[in-house]
Amino acid sequence: MPSAEFDAAAAKIKTLTTSPSNEDLLKLYALFKQATVGDNDTARPGTFDFKGKAKWDAWTEKKGLSKEDAEKQYIAFVATFTA
Repeated sequence: MPSAEFDAAAAKIKTLTTSPSNEDLLKLYALFKQATVGDNDTARPGTFDFKGKAKWDAWTEKKGLSKEDAEKQYIAFVATFTA
């Protein structure tokens, strides 16, 4: 179960006045999914689902990272936007 600090970071990222870059959004997505779900064991999206494939690839790159470590990295990364 995610920590209160993780939940606060997830809520805080939704209140940013400027949107992070696509690269940063993918990193946030991947760390969030790894922290909440764990390793990606879903099928890769189809050929023409470019956004879905990018998200799938970003999450899959985090394979093997523990939920706890992913949570810590997510909180630290969110802090770089809200500092």
